[in-house]
Amino acid sequence: MEVTNKYVAIRTHIEGAPQDSDFELKTEALCLSVEPGSNDVVVKILYVSIDPYQINRMKKYSSSQKSSSFAVGITPGQAIDAYGVGRVVVSGHPGFERDDLVVGVISWGEYCIVRGGNMLNKLDSMGFPLSYHVGILGFSGLTAYGGFFELCKPKKGEKVFVSAASGSVGNLVGQYAKLFGCYVVGCAGTKRKIELLKEKLGFDDAFNYKEETDLKSALKRYFPEGIDIYFDNVGAEMLEAAVANMNTFGRVAVCGVISEYTDSKKRAAPDMLDVVYKRITMQGFLAADLMNVYADFMSTTTDHLRTGKMQAIEDISHGIENVPSAFIGLFCGDNVGKKIVQITDD
Repeated sequence: MEVTNKYVAIRTHIEGAPQDSDFELKTEALCLSVEPGSNDVVVKILYVSIDPYQINRMKKYSSSQKSSSFAVGITPGQAIDAYGVGRVVVSGHPGFERDDLVVGVISWGEYCIVRGGNMLNKLDSMGFPLSYHVGILGFSGLTAYGGFFELCKPKKGEKVFVSAASGSVGNLVGQYAKLFGCYVVGCAGTKRKIELLKEKLGFDDAFNYKEETDLKSALKRYFPEGIDIYFDNVGAEMLEAAVANMNTFGRVAVCGVISEYTDSKKRAAPDMLDVVYKRITMQGFLAADLMNVYADFMSTTTDHLRTGKMQAIEDISHGIENVPSAFIGLFCGDNVGKKIVQITDD
């Protein structure tokens, strides 16, 4: 049996902010079968994750492309691999059967062939919506949980600042921090997002960074006694301002630097004297570094979801044709929570 598969590709390498014209929706004839003796798996894609880091893979060159197998460069015209949830259509792999739900590295398409079944796992939904396994119970959740608890090593009562706090990771960091007993302030770019942080997610305070002319002064206002932990999703001036307001032995978890992804002139230049004399620890990390806490993350997070202590904030678009606009929106601040595209109904 053969189907027409639609998938998203880049037309050429992207430098700067992505635009509609950078993408194309391609079609191919895909045979729903696997070679005898192969371990390949054909997956019908249900949900895909939309993540800012992918822009660095779309550039002609980024130093990040050499750092991890998840960050290798994307070839124009080729399908773009991404994290997501799907259902097995055909399997030559003994670990997967037709109709199994799976989660892992698939693609921005309607179908994909996962060679050797690599980076694919059977999915037990545990009674949660499938989209949760792309976001709060996927790499976004693991990044927030592991980044906060493993790297930041919080103590109850400490003061935590989260940038891009309404984003896929930031909103979860704030929720974990509040549940742990920290004082939490977040920043975001719209009134609606600020209200979400304070009224729905329980942040102690939040502010619109676009309304601040001096970020260092703004953080001094919200943290008169200083910042103990900064969870950085932004980089550039925000990182500089946070470091200037850090307490002695403060910790900075560098999760992302979205403000620098599309502007090569923007680079953080924190005062290194502050880093030295305040003995600040600053560490970058990837979700793949955190698999040692995966079991604890899943147990804790599913329990919080079931008891209503945590909220899954999702921003879901529909249809393969809307993947490019969903991705572009990340760099305009359009998304609230985890950005996901539902490719098809299950």
